[in-house]
Amino acid sequence: MHLAAHFPGVDNTTVWADPESGSQIEFSSFEHLARTAERGLFDFFFLAEGLRLREHKGRIHDLDVVGRPESITVLNALAAVTERLGLAATVNATFNEPYELARRFATLDHLSGGRAAWNVVTSSDAFTGENFRRGGYLDRAERYTRAAEFLATARELWDSWTPDGIPRPFAHRGRHFDIAGEFTLPRSPQGHPVVIQAGDSDEGREFAASAADVIFTWHSSLEDGRAFYADVKRRLAKYGRAQGDLKIMPAVGVVLGDTAAEAQERAAEIRRQQTSPQTALLILEQIWGVDLSSYDPDGPLPDIDPVIDPALTRGRTRRGDTVAIAEKWRALSKEKGLSIRETVIEAGGRHVFTGTPEAVADELDEHVRRAAADGFVLVPRLTPGGLDEFVDRVVPLLQERGAFRTEYRGTTLRSHLRLPEPRNRR
Repeated sequence: MHLAAHFPGVDNTTVWADPESGSQIEFSSFEHLARTAERGLFDFFFLAEGLRLREHKGRIHDLDVVGRPESITVLNALAAVTERLGLAATVNATFNEPYELARRFATLDHLSGGRAAWNVVTSSDAFTGENFRRGGYLDRAERYTRAAEFLATARELWDSWTPDGIPRPFAHRGRHFDIAGEFTLPRSPQGHPVVIQAGDSDEGREFAASAADVIFTWHSSLEDGRAFYADVKRRLAKYGRAQGDLKIMPAVGVVLGDTAAEAQERAAEIRRQQTSPQTALLILEQIWGVDLSSYDPDGPLPDIDPVIDPALTRGRTRRGDTVAIAEKWRALSKEKGLSIRETVIEAGGRHVFTGTPEAVADELDEHVRRAAADGFVLVPRLTPGGLDEFVDRVVPLLQERGAFRTEYRGTTLRSHLRLPEPRNRR
């Protein structure tokens, strides 16, 4: 299987109040988690992105404001303190330009010896766009169209030098970009940086099948994972791609205990730490789209209907069909007699593998063997030491059963992921 480490994001996954919770900004935090991932022979280290502080009810959302450094800058620094670990940055294709971004990723790929990856994300959010010259000009329906052309243009730039190091002029004339000139860097050690796509929508799945090397996703059960895996993999053939050309890696959490009961008890406490009464109401307000501050987090769900297109929170990814989500949560609350906070805990969050190290290793292996995933992006709850226990207690068990590497066999991220080097199309 493939494994990656996600630096804990600015959200309620991170248990901020834990005494072991450290800085989200100091370089030592990034270095610790990256070195731990490399000690565990992980494929790559993954950074999220945030282009504006999120707001809720017209104010800066104070439950998750700690700041977020620019990702590629951090990864360039990590390239100097790691040797084999892949370095993946989430960068927005809506508020950047192909030449500048292709150059930054090519630089990271050269400095790291072929370990760079780009998680391509998009935004139709005018709120975020206010930080940029373009503002919120891009219609939601256009975001993948621009992203596809952006990525294709970047690949043209990466291919613009000959294999023996001779620069050639490039020219791209398209709907979103009209550029020409010479690229400043030769082809990188792995040909192109690895491309990651995050998203579960139909548009996102199609974009990943056509152009990505890895898809970063979410699903809550083995069967959900198998359905997603089969759907995305079947789309590859129309683009002339083989099954192994796209790796599917869902984001997961892990909670370990010396016994199953201890692990379950620990997981329940962690979920309560992650979902404070204030956070429970915040999440519910994102679904209902109205101010629910008068409601008791330990009381029942609201008996009012949600607003169809809530705008109470700005700067967060949309949660999808909020009416359908509200109906599902009401049914869950009624069936199990749950309060607001208990419902959010029960219904929210990503898949968390919980149990003894042996049981967790079994589950991870089963998901890969039964075609629910090619690997996993681990999202620890603590910065920076949240990955240590997994590397020390689970990775050796995966290695013993032959489910995970015992050494790096190559130097580039593409070699870790067993991806072919892209053909130079010029």
